Amino acid sequence: MKKYFAEFFGTFWLVFGGCGSAVFAAGFPELGIGFTGVALAFGLTVLTMAYAVGHISGGHFNPAVTIGLWAGGNHTAKEVFPYIISQLVGALLAASFLYLIVTDKDSFESLGGFAANGYGELSPGGYNLTAAFITEFLLTMFFLLIILGSIHRNVPKGFAPIAIGLGLTLIHLISIPITNTSVNPARSLSQALFAGEGYLSQVWLFLIAPIAGAVAGGFIYKTLFDKE
Repeated sequence: MKKYFAEFFGTFWLVFGGCGSAVFAAGFPELGIGFTGVALAFGLTVLTMAYAVGHISGGHFNPAVTIGLWAGGNHTAKEVFPYIISQLVGALLAASFLYLIVTDKDSFESLGGFAANGYGELSPGGYNLTAAFITEFLLTMFFLLIILGSIHRNVPKGFAPIAIGLGLTLIHLISIPITNTSVNPARSLSQALFAGEGYLSQVWLFLIAPIAGAVAGGFIYKTLFDKE
């Protein structure tokens, strides 16, 4: 159970810290952290919790990562489903707390996008479905390559969280304008449930594309690179 609690808390922190930075701090007048700050916040959530609980569960905090690690031969099949459930519960609880905080503001009028992911009219930069799918697929694929490479037995120990956290930061720097960056089905579903019908109707893409990209990344690493 320690593993599942570690995944729960890690995913909670990722959603609360990453999406919370976008909801509360990104657009604050004159002092907002902007895209760069949000990208850094997501990277820091993974880096900090990977050091905090990564030694317990492996520090996935993302259903796509769990499935990708299984595809790459680095996670047992029997733990895939319990990990995903733990991650989804953590993400949903974090989104619930964000909702409670946002709606408790005296001047509250609307949730707005609530840091949810979208394409077309719901894309920050107006990118269409095809662009969104390609982006989420490729970035999640490379995220798995970064993860599998940094945790390889021949790599010096203790540095993986830094590489993974910086990798996630770079991913956000690339794709916030395109999809608001998912690469994580739990993060996408939790925000979409509160953001409303428009975002919820598009959430399928942010479940399928990251998982497909993660599986591709896992197979590529296992086939081409994990030979020693």
